[in-house]
Amino acid sequence: MKKNLSAADRTIRIIAGLVVVFFVLNGTIQGTVGILLAVAAVVIIGTGVVSFCPIYAAFGISTQGKSDKSSTAPLAPSRKA
Repeated sequence: MKKNLSAADRTIRIIAGLVVVFFVLNGTIQGTVGILLAVAAVVIIGTGVVSFCPIYAAFGISTQGKSDKSSTAPLAPSRKA
């Protein structure tokens, strides 16, 4: 499993997931929708923690920068002046 999430992507996923979990546990979001969102939030938090998104991997997407050697995204050719 190559890491394919940047630090910003990881942070956004973890915060968004925690917000959804908070609303579900608080009772603001209830019922079937609450359960589905809680499960999705846990998955999103998990992908953020391990720095790997299987959907990104399936489409060959990586949000990591060029300097990271484990990036799976192809680099754009450099332009010479």
